[in-house]
Amino acid sequence: MGFSSRHWSLVGILSLLVNLAPLSVPQAKEKILISYGGFNETVAPMWVAVEKGLFKKYGLDVSMLQVRSGAVSLSALMSGDVQAFWPAISSVLSGVSGGAKIGCVASPFNRIARELIVRKEIESLAGLRKKVFGVQSIGGGFWLQTMIVLDRLGLDPDKHGLKMRVIGDEPTILQALLASNIDAGVITLASAAVAKRAGLRSLVNTSELRVPYQGAGICTRVDRLSNSPDLILRLVKGMVEGVVFIHEPRNKREVMAVLKKNLRLSTDEDAETSYNSLRLVSTLDVAPDPEAWRNIQRIVARVTPKVAQLDIHQIINGSFVKNLEETGFLPEARKKAGP
Repeated sequence: MGFSSRHWSLVGILSLLVNLAPLSVPQAKEKILISYGGFNETVAPMWVAVEKGLFKKYGLDVSMLQVRSGAVSLSALMSGDVQAFWPAISSVLSGVSGGAKIGCVASPFNRIARELIVRKEIESLAGLRKKVFGVQSIGGGFWLQTMIVLDRLGLDPDKHGLKMRVIGDEPTILQALLASNIDAGVITLASAAVAKRAGLRSLVNTSELRVPYQGAGICTRVDRLSNSPDLILRLVKGMVEGVVFIHEPRNKREVMAVLKKNLRLSTDEDAETSYNSLRLVSTLDVAPDPEAWRNIQRIVARVTPKVAQLDIHQIINGSFVKNLEETGFLPEARKKAGP
C-alpha cells in the first residue's frame, strides 16, 4: 500500500521537529551561589556578569548573595551553603589560619580608590591622633583597606592611638560620619562625594597611592578546585567577561545602572563617580599576586598572629589564569577592553 503525499508531509514535519528539538530546548545551567560581605563597587564585575548573562555563555547560572561580613561569607562556604565566595584577602588569611582549606584563583583588582574622609574640624593627618575610624569588621575587607592606607601614610594605629570601631557596612559608616558618631573613614569615592557635599573634609585620595595590593576575587574550597576544575575555569571566564564589559566605553550607561541599583545610589552623579572609580581599579591582570598577598599578610598578622606562619603559595592557585593566558582567552579579552 502506498503512502499519500499528506502522510509524507506529516512524517517530514515530525522529523524536522525531532531534529530541531535539541536546538529549541535550552541546556540546563549549573547553579552557582557566591557570597560576599563587602558593599561597594568591587563586587561589580560579578554583578555585571550576572545581570548581562555573561556567565550563561559558559553554562553557569550564577547568583550573588550578600551577607553581613567576610566571616559570615566564609562560614557559608565551608558549610556548603554557597559554592564559592568573593572575599577580601584578609578574610581568606584569617580563615586559613583557623583551619579552613581555601584556594583563590583570580582577582580583578590591584589598586585602592578611596578617600580618607574626616570631620571638617580635622585639618591634617596630625589631627587624627586618638580619633575613631569606622570599619565594617575587624579583619574584613573594609578594615584591610583602611589599614593599608594608614600604613602607606605612615600612621601606625597603636602609636597614634587610632581606634577602629565596628559600625556596619559602608552606607552605615557614611551615616555615622555624617552624624559625627565617628571621626574618620576610608570610604569609596561615591560615598566620599556624598560626605563632601555635606561639608566633611577629604584628607587623602588613595587612587595614586602605589602599594602592593590585591582585592576581592574568586575563592572556594580546595576540594572544589580539585574536583571541579572545569567549572572554576568557566567561572573565571565569566568574571573576565564582566571586567571587559565594564571597560568597553559603549557600556557606560548599563554599568552605571548596575552600580546605581546594587549600591542603592541616589543620583546619576554618584553612579558616574562609582563607575569611574571601578574602571580605575579593575584590571584584566587577574592572576594571584604573591607580593600583594605577603603585604596583606603582614598587616593581618597584627590582629591574627597565626597568619604570619601561613605559606601563601598553599592558598593561591595561578593555574586557571595561566590556562586563560596560554589559550589566548585573556589576550583577546584585553584587546576587546582596550587601553
